[in-house]
Amino acid sequence: MKACGLSTASVLIPTTVLGMPSLETSDSSKTPVNFIFDGLMFSPKAYLEKLNEIQKETPIEPDFYGNGGTTQALEAEFAKITGKEKAIYLPTGTMANQLAIKLLNGNNTKVIVPENSHVYRDEADAAQSVHNKRLVPVGKGKPFFDLTDLEQTINYTQENEVFQSGLGTVVIENPVRRADGRAVPLEVIKEISDYCKTNGYKMHLDGARIHLATAYHGISVAEYASYFDTVYISLYKYLNAAGGAMLCGDAGIIDQVAHQIKILGGTVFQSWNNTAMAHHYVTDIKKRWTQVLQRSKTLISELNAIKGVSISSLENGTNIHELRLDGTVDLKKLAGYLYEQHQIWVGRANTEGIVKFTVNESLLNRDTASIVSAWKKGVEQART
Repeated sequence: MKACGLSTASVLIPTTVLGMPSLETSDSSKTPVNFIFDGLMFSPKAYLEKLNEIQKETPIEPDFYGNGGTTQALEAEFAKITGKEKAIYLPTGTMANQLAIKLLNGNNTKVIVPENSHVYRDEADAAQSVHNKRLVPVGKGKPFFDLTDLEQTINYTQENEVFQSGLGTVVIENPVRRADGRAVPLEVIKEISDYCKTNGYKMHLDGARIHLATAYHGISVAEYASYFDTVYISLYKYLNAAGGAMLCGDAGIIDQVAHQIKILGGTVFQSWNNTAMAHHYVTDIKKRWTQVLQRSKTLISELNAIKGVSISSLENGTNIHELRLDGTVDLKKLAGYLYEQHQIWVGRANTEGIVKFTVNESLLNRDTASIVSAWKKGVEQART
């Protein structure tokens, strides 16, 4: 799991494959509240039930090879959300990132990427292996790189290459998964964007979780996207689809993507099962996440009042907080009790004893008082 980058998803509750929780609840009267994921993490049964609920409200229209139906409607919605000319559905975020890099970079071979980014660390060297692009990492050891880091890296690269092959694109990830969901400050993005425009570099945003940055920092998706030529947004991380991604940008770029998807074997017969779910959850997302933020503030304040429990926010953070238990509370016992008795999921501690306490829309499944009550009982039972 550590080698696959999944170690932070480990949980201290009954597990199945890869340390993931059993998505079927032990008590059907309780809808899970999870403090592990960005989204709801439906079980197959719950996913089908939700699709059926959506179908009853608004009939789901099928697409065929991505054309028409709910998929086309979602593409139009994402173009509107991001303020871009067009959007297109892709089966994975990796493909969205890689095709954006390929098309933006043209004949240039080098692409600037954050050293801790998904593009650099988690996409199996696809840029090099498939698209003949060389990734140049920036900002090692930092949550995100700034303009000074970028300029130094570009200057060093250009000054020390005799036969230059060209740099065409700069990538930013926001929020940053490997920095526990920290958001890149808008001022940093603006400075980098101005520099790139002046020097003729294209920009791509890995905005898989960009709606979370919007919720926590009050900056619209459209404003974030305005500083980039293309932006990728995930459909499963908090929009609760079983998979899928959207790539948004100018028509000149997006119109080339469908052919590239086909070349790579990513064209699927129908995608409505993903796009219908995402379309449902992207509607009123701002309203729901406003409620999540309000409830999470109240919840964290009350949990911090429990002896032995400490939850703190991160600088430039979004929905991930740090949970610490003092030596009098056994995390394994607490997590087991919360799961078995209340269908509340808590993650595993890292080597420093910190649990990533992640809030999401599952907070809206229960009233805050019942969640706090469950934690109080759990902590008392877990005291050593």
